[in-house]
Amino acid sequence: MEAIIVPFQPPTFGNLITILSIDGGGIRGIIPGTILNFLESELQKLDGKEARLVDYFDVVAGTSTGGLVTAMISTPDQNNRPLFSAEDINQFYLDHCPKIFPQNRTWPIGKIVKLLSGPKYDGEYLHKLVKEKLGDTKLHQTLTNVVIPTFDIQLLQPTIFSSYEMKNNPSLDAYLSDICIATSAAPTYLPPHYFKTEGIAHEKTREFNLIDGGVAANNPTLVAIGEVTKEVIKQTPDFFAIKPMDYRRFLVISLGTGAPKAEKRYTAEQAAEWGMLDWLTNDGSTPIIDVFSQGSSDMVDFHLSVIFQALHCEDNYLRIQDDTLSGEVSSVDVATEKNLNELLKVGERLLKKPVSRVNLQTGIFEDCTSNSETNDQALIRFAKLLSEERRLRHARSPHRKATTMQLENVSPPNSI
Repeated sequence: MEAIIVPFQPPTFGNLITILSIDGGGIRGIIPGTILNFLESELQKLDGKEARLVDYFDVVAGTSTGGLVTAMISTPDQNNRPLFSAEDINQFYLDHCPKIFPQNRTWPIGKIVKLLSGPKYDGEYLHKLVKEKLGDTKLHQTLTNVVIPTFDIQLLQPTIFSSYEMKNNPSLDAYLSDICIATSAAPTYLPPHYFKTEGIAHEKTREFNLIDGGVAANNPTLVAIGEVTKEVIKQTPDFFAIKPMDYRRFLVISLGTGAPKAEKRYTAEQAAEWGMLDWLTNDGSTPIIDVFSQGSSDMVDFHLSVIFQALHCEDNYLRIQDDTLSGEVSSVDVATEKNLNELLKVGERLLKKPVSRVNLQTGIFEDCTSNSETNDQALIRFAKLLSEERRLRHARSPHRKATTMQLENVSPPNSI
């Protein structure tokens, strides 16, 4: 049996507001890449082989490597379909990470001096690659709404590239390539990114001096919810009759990129002896970046877990994170073939682990006592909810005769 699927209709016609969020984490983007591939394959089982993630989410948010994945799955190709399927993400990392983060087996004195006086990598390959893949696509052209945080080091404040905010502030309508390069510019690893957007009408040309969005929001889930909430408050047509802060209407999947296990982290006794250089580089890692990225990610998860539980809708929030990494797989840039393949295995194992939440007293993810699901079981459940939500919106929408695409082997619509 075949079914006709129209472009995803606005939340006004449905029950839920759907959000997908992807953390920053360098090469560890392979971990959420594996999760996304599983989710998209489940959606394809329900709605046909041409189904893609952007057909189901009102917002896709991503920081740093998550911002790159966001652009990959939301940038249109020549057929106005996603440039990359979820299945393509990990192959992209396997093919290109060794060139983005070239590994040096020997460290001559000149290289060490360069490391202390400039970024570890020049970013040239990444810049060329992103511009080649994303071309002239601008923020307003994405196939669904996107939210990508960066940080402006001249203004000393976050700059959020949001499909929603862009409508009010056209100067944010930058090339996706520039946005991706900026949000990935992790201090000490890659150089900051400068670009400007041309003014529209009375607006002046705007300049940006940007670094990795992870310094402000390594887990961009809360930023995405905030962008939606602003639209709800303004009572825009897409969110008509939805009450502000009604988190029960949100369906959220938030994907982490992994973290070192507890015994591999730092201690106060160690850090008491550290100077500036030790905070910047220690045992192959960058402690100051690890601290702010993992701290901000966990605080967002903790906040949202409490909110969703308080409103008795915790089943609408899924955070998938692995805090048991050790050795090279916990790095953001050890892009050897062996390590990249190990990260693939980490993602596959994570699917079979129980759904968990961070305990801020211990800093460790613990199995949810109220839920016996594994992550893959939770994703299967979410895939069904996403499919049903999209069908419901189509049934209620007055635009049912919009341009459609044919999907094969689809079961009859289910009611919610």
